[in-house]
Amino acid sequence: MPQIPLHYVDLRTFCYATEDEKRVEEALRTFLPGSDDDERDPFEIERVESDGHYGDRILVLSARVENANDIRHVLSRLADLESFDTLIDELDERVTENTELFLRLDKQAAFGGDVKLGDGITFRGKVEAYPAKKEKAVDNAEEVLERLRNDE
Repeated sequence: MPQIPLHYVDLRTFCYATEDEKRVEEALRTFLPGSDDDERDPFEIERVESDGHYGDRILVLSARVENANDIRHVLSRLADLESFDTLIDELDERVTENTELFLRLDKQAAFGGDVKLGDGITFRGKVEAYPAKKEKAVDNAEEVLERLRNDE
């Protein structure tokens, strides 16, 4: 994949009081470079503590991926999606007027090393688009996802 038409990718998940923080972090790391068999140092994950409605602790885990090679790694994990064709078909609904691509990924599946659409992990990619219009961003997102599908 020569050029990546994404400025960055943000990944974010919540760790609720009933969840094991290490397991939630492991689920998030499923998508990050420096995990598994990668020889690089583990990717830095930011932690912000918050309180829930009833005063329970919620930990927000997030990471921003900006380097082109690291973005390629994150995108290569998306290529494992079972519903990849559906994802491409839904791009018009998943790309915002601000040229951002949004996906929700299954946190439980990610903990097991699988990649599925679902709840728990939010993927937000800022799509390059010149001019910065939704239609151009949808075209660019489709192009990169089609390349991913053809590289499998």
